[in-house]
Amino acid sequence: MGIAWELGTVKDIVGVRGTEQEVMLTMADGSCCRAVHDLTAFEPLEPGDHVLANVTAVSLGLGTGGVHFVHAPLQTNRPTPLFAPGPGPGHIMKLRYTSLQRSVLAAEEEASPHHAVLAGARSLEQLPVLIGELHSMLPAAVSWLRYRTGMGNSNMMRPLRIAYIMTDGGSLPLAVSRHAARLKALGWLAGTITYGHAYGGDLEAVNKYTALLAAKHVLHADLAIVTMGPGIVGTGTALGFSGMETGELVNAVRALGGLPVFIPRISFGDARERHCGLSHHTRTALGTAAIAEAIVPLPLLGAAEQLRLLREQAEDLLEREHELRWIAAPAVEQMETAFQAYEAPITSMGRGLLDDPLFFAAVCAAADAALQLICASPAASSDLNP
Repeated sequence: MGIAWELGTVKDIVGVRGTEQEVMLTMADGSCCRAVHDLTAFEPLEPGDHVLANVTAVSLGLGTGGVHFVHAPLQTNRPTPLFAPGPGPGHIMKLRYTSLQRSVLAAEEEASPHHAVLAGARSLEQLPVLIGELHSMLPAAVSWLRYRTGMGNSNMMRPLRIAYIMTDGGSLPLAVSRHAARLKALGWLAGTITYGHAYGGDLEAVNKYTALLAAKHVLHADLAIVTMGPGIVGTGTALGFSGMETGELVNAVRALGGLPVFIPRISFGDARERHCGLSHHTRTALGTAAIAEAIVPLPLLGAAEQLRLLREQAEDLLEREHELRWIAAPAVEQMETAFQAYEAPITSMGRGLLDDPLFFAAVCAAADAALQLICASPAASSDLNP
């Protein structure tokens, strides 16, 4: 265990997105490196400021989190310290027992305006919940749902209310997610929720159960989507990957009376054998961690040999009593149209739609299954029919 620290000097300011400032640092060896500065900890940096940077990820050559992170400014040309505003009304600590611990107003706590609602909430009341392993599944699913429901067209009475719940399995600050920021700016999300040690959502929650209940009873979502933030941990071992949390989420959704719809991770563009077809991450999370039943939509698409492999891999899930639903997958041209409305690249592991169409077809098939559950609900409004 260790942290690599280096001193740097701010050379340029790249920009600000939400509560994160991106800067260029000149390091002691003369190199110039990109760094992220947390504006919830300190005020914005300026050129010439000297900082202490955490360079661990870059020193290890990691793609995930592979930038420097400013830990603290050490010397500036300004007369006052660069401290951010003090704690707000909340009393729930995140990043507990670290130098960056901070208080948040959790939706459940007594000072919250939502305390009374969540104190009495025990059920998701059949709320469909899309559960995905990779953060890239979020924009693909939301874009497809908007396309399928014809959002923005005259035949729709109101938007489909989609809540995004970010786990603490990947990045902890929501501000790291360019997708969440863009979806919010487009007005495509009813709100965001961060739980555990993840922070920065419209609502903060202590754990996955209260996060799910907040999506239903505070944001009044028709559908919730749960994924970790950008970044995923894998070790090449059977159980050593952060996506195991998806199986635990299936259990939580069922325990609260919701409908867990699992987004399968499928690829024929990934060169790694363990991710060929139905990824071992999906099969392991559903086969080991999930002890409750999940709805697992699978796309009917691809060459005959690919479909044969998917069917063989999916047989194990039937033994675990999950409900498999084979769904006609959308054409690539349809997905292209849906993703174009997002007006930003949607890639997964560096691959786009044309590089790995079955990956995105699986996301869209799961979104379609969730939409069918909404439309089949007795409480669903007719204006949500696609």
